[in-house]
Amino acid sequence: MSIRSVLTVTVTFAVAAAVSVAAANVAATQIETRSVDAVAERLRAEGFGWVDVIADGLQLGLTGTAPDEAARFRALSLAGMVVDGARVVDLMDVAQRDAIAAPDFSIEVLRANDGVTLIGLVPEDMDRMDLLEDIARIAPDTPITDLLQTARFPSPDTWDAAVALGVEALRRSDKAKVSIEAGRVAVKTMARDDNSRAKLTRDLNRLAPEGVEIALDITAPRPVISPFLLRLTRQEGTTRFDACAAATDQGRQRILAAAESLGAEDVRCDLGLGAPSPAWADAAARALEAMRGVGTGTLTVSDLDVRLEAAAEVDGFGRIAADLRRDLPEEFTLTAVQADVQAAEPEAGPAEFVATRSPEGLVQLQGRVGTQLSRTAATSLARALFGADQVDAAIEIAEPVPLGWSPTILAALDALSQLHHGAVSVDDGGIRVSGTSGSADAPSAVARLLSGRLGDDADFSIDIAYDKRLDATLALPSPDECVSRINEILSARQIAFDPGSAVIAPASRDSVDAIAEVLGKCEGVAMEVGGHTDSQGREEMNKSLSQERAEAVLAALLSRRVPVGDLTAVGYGEETPIADNGTEEGREANRRIEFRLLTADEPPGAADETPTDPESGSAASDATAEAETGAATDAQDDAPQSPETEATE
Repeated sequence: MSIRSVLTVTVTFAVAAAVSVAAANVAATQIETRSVDAVAERLRAEGFGWVDVIADGLQLGLTGTAPDEAARFRALSLAGMVVDGARVVDLMDVAQRDAIAAPDFSIEVLRANDGVTLIGLVPEDMDRMDLLEDIARIAPDTPITDLLQTARFPSPDTWDAAVALGVEALRRSDKAKVSIEAGRVAVKTMARDDNSRAKLTRDLNRLAPEGVEIALDITAPRPVISPFLLRLTRQEGTTRFDACAAATDQGRQRILAAAESLGAEDVRCDLGLGAPSPAWADAAARALEAMRGVGTGTLTVSDLDVRLEAAAEVDGFGRIAADLRRDLPEEFTLTAVQADVQAAEPEAGPAEFVATRSPEGLVQLQGRVGTQLSRTAATSLARALFGADQVDAAIEIAEPVPLGWSPTILAALDALSQLHHGAVSVDDGGIRVSGTSGSADAPSAVARLLSGRLGDDADFSIDIAYDKRLDATLALPSPDECVSRINEILSARQIAFDPGSAVIAPASRDSVDAIAEVLGKCEGVAMEVGGHTDSQGREEMNKSLSQERAEAVLAALLSRRVPVGDLTAVGYGEETPIADNGTEEGREANRRIEFRLLTADEPPGAADETPTDPESGSAASDATAEAETGAATDAQDDAPQSPETEATE
């Protein structure tokens, strides 16, 4: 074969090979494209649009971010249904999984006579042993059953505060169920009586820290009332209740409705056990209705005995008494008495005994008794009730005295012991009790005491005012505590004003609300509201602005229904700095509102000026105004030639 022929054959084969390769490349490209399109279409149809399909030769890569592992696996499976699974390459990412949410931590503490049980789930980082030791100190020699489980999660923000409040609630309850959660404590317990329940409620509400809600379910057994007493006096157009008792709330409502129809206001009717008859409320209401026709007189319902007394000038008293006798339930008896207008004055001179008790506790006894034994009995009882060193007795022995004089005097002294201060007087007209008490139940207690000791026909009048400042169950703060609590609020939550004005900034309304709450328990406490500025700006303008801001605080308190008659606004301007006005921090400290207790020695405007050492920024005096009264920063500007206009938080 010639060389020419060989070259021809070689070229032919080369061309054929090139054509074959080109055809193969075209075929492979078409296969890749069809595969990509087919897989992508199937994935889109199944809702996997987040997957991108790419070709790498005959292999198909799946890219994109799967929401979870299940979605990633499903995408691979769908692609493997369209093409050979061996050709599918997983290039997908998986979205980071959400952190597992912390569980709801809680503790249920059950305290009973046989021990204390703890059930619930607590954080692993909680000092469990410390909790158990606290409970052991509360209930010594009492078995403690710990059924708490732990979880490896950090304690919620308010968890420790809630646990501390729950432990405090347990400390104040002999038997209780205390449920503790982050931010909430629920207490279910029983108090000895209504006063104890009210005090426990106030104490726990006061102890609840910010951010922790407290839910209270405190019950109290009803007291046993003996005698079951209702006493009403009508005189000179006024109607006064000395005592009222009811066995059920429905019965109390009926009695109160009858009392209101007579013009009585603010009637206190105690719920209690010991009603002598299921018809007690019915009898009391009917007796009150009978008093409509008695302009001047007294109604006493003691257990099953009803006593109706009327002045001589009451017309138709016989008919009133007859109607009441007919309407009363069968088991009740009625005694109706009308004064005799013709009754003669007693021949003997009037006997009188008076006992007074001062606010400081000093007791003076004056008057006369019939025998040495009676004087000794009265003096001994007074010393036993009020203290031997508190009693000054000036009792005379002189006849005659009315029948039953000595027991009446002893009952009057017992009545005086129910008062914080006041007086009792005894004469042939009966007993008169007047004064002030720290117990809202004092009138009822005195009425039951006198009726029980002297009988249902005892003649007495009661005029006892309730002063909540004397009520130990309310735990009202002292004047010094009032000022201290207010300034603690101001130190923690500053009062700010709008720039250059005496308008309290909205952010400071919570501070004013908190101060108003304290002042609600501090009635009658004279205080100064002092406004203070730094030294920037003109002195006259600063003093004027500080006065306006102090008055703005009074106005804000008044709008919250706080009586401000005992508060005095005083603007001091820049006169009384507590820090160095040469620094921004010092100027901020000097811009403040302060509360100060007013006394006879320190009238309004007499706040001590505390010189400041400009080098150190500290007060020259050892005691600073802030230590005594606290401070609240107001808003002002640090512009050197104008009054304060910079709002500070």
